[in-house]
Amino acid sequence: MQLYLAAAPCYLPEASRWRLPIAHAAYRIDGGGRLAALAMPPDTRGGLLLVTETDCPAPPQPDVLARDILRQCLHRGCTGVVLEPVLSAAALDALAACRRNGAWIDGALKQVLKRDGLSGRDAAFASRIAYGVMQSRIYLDRCLARCLTQRPEKLEPLLLDILRIGAYQILFMDKVPVNAAVNEAVEMAKAHKLSRAAGLVNAVLRNVDRKRGEPLAFADELEALSVQTSHPRALVERMVGLLGAEEAEAFLRADNEPVPTTIQTNTLKTTAKQLRASLEDEGVTVEPHPWLADCFTVSGTGDLEGLRAWREGWFTVQDAAAKLTALAAAPKAGSFVIDTCAAPGGKSFAMAMCMEGKGHILSCDVEEHKLRLMEAGAERLGIECMEVRLADGRVCDEELAEKADIVVCDVPCSGLGIIRKKPDIRYKDMALLADLPAIQSAILDNASRYVRRGGTLVYSTCTVLPEENERVTDAFLRAHPDFTYDTFALPGPIGTVEGHITLWPQRHGTDGFYICRMTRKE
Repeated sequence: MQLYLAAAPCYLPEASRWRLPIAHAAYRIDGGGRLAALAMPPDTRGGLLLVTETDCPAPPQPDVLARDILRQCLHRGCTGVVLEPVLSAAALDALAACRRNGAWIDGALKQVLKRDGLSGRDAAFASRIAYGVMQSRIYLDRCLARCLTQRPEKLEPLLLDILRIGAYQILFMDKVPVNAAVNEAVEMAKAHKLSRAAGLVNAVLRNVDRKRGEPLAFADELEALSVQTSHPRALVERMVGLLGAEEAEAFLRADNEPVPTTIQTNTLKTTAKQLRASLEDEGVTVEPHPWLADCFTVSGTGDLEGLRAWREGWFTVQDAAAKLTALAAAPKAGSFVIDTCAAPGGKSFAMAMCMEGKGHILSCDVEEHKLRLMEAGAERLGIECMEVRLADGRVCDEELAEKADIVVCDVPCSGLGIIRKKPDIRYKDMALLADLPAIQSAILDNASRYVRRGGTLVYSTCTVLPEENERVTDAFLRAHPDFTYDTFALPGPIGTVEGHITLWPQRHGTDGFYICRMTRKE
């Protein structure tokens, strides 16, 4: 068990009253299990020591670390210590991986947390910083710019990331004392051999704190919206042109809202009632989804994969929009379904449940390592009607021509509907997205060859741009008169859909998503 002692100055009167020990020095454990000493700032000394239990990365030599702690305490005459992992350092490493390797923040962070052995509250804290900095980068840089003598982008990249982390904690994390945020940023600069910049870090971040109540200056309303929501101006202009200023702002702000974790009951193995009871027994907060049957929103899960219900394969994680794609396809027991761009497999899993595990789902993807992920997911969920296959969605397999009852093509896209989950998507160069409609059209055209007469073709994306959505399907129907839009019904606030619909986070509370259902004439 790792003891953490936290000192808070607001408890000083109570500490004096009860003659409790006080802390004069703080110690942090880095990712390698080494002890790093920090002098506690004067305004945090003398607080009541609180003892709690929490997860901590196991040091490779715990006895050595323990002796080091005792020796330092005796040397300094300390009556207390604060032990905690350097969580901001984990966030810094994840951000650096994104910058150096072009990694996505979710993947980079997952690797860092695993490396450092962080879980529970520690992992949540580090994750919030990493995601928050990525999400709010434009706003943070503007706040830093007015406290610097040079443009932020002219700084050494690692130094800029340290400043962003400190500024994020000051501006967005009320429970983190300003002094703690500043001191930790200074220590990170020193740890990365940026000692000469330590004074700059201290001065800039304290200035950020002093100026946080002062309004920022903007050239025009579009710049204001860009900075305040931390979206590149080009994307802001695109959304304003598409939605109008008022709803565009609502969409952009929705991108920065916390994302609820939505799970689907695996009805092949259990019931919603049994799943809920199991999750609540492990301390998870469970709420029925307001309009999706057998689905819940959950919080307080910690590591989902550590839950008994996960190990038993009783649920899968899936946003409501992706679930709706499976409902739009409406497979029945015994159907033959082809999922042309299936990875990571969520829609195939959902359709298998709709089919009661009876029939055949051919789940294809162009990347072999993703097939292994889908196989593992199907095995955990007990899905036996699903076959995975390496296949390019643009290349026809003549043996499958006109064989499928249902073909689903959830095509590669810009991902602008899931920015709230992947905040780095917002920084994509819009010009690089110009080739996507051609790829999407090629996949859709090929997928249509597999649909039997009277069968169903479903096209979906996780973007909100018309050129990747309705313009693709409209062009497809003009070129394929044997297909028509098909009316279908979805639950909750959506209802009857005349062929296709774009879901919006600010309207429907889901990811941004496009779903289109077409039928091949008999």
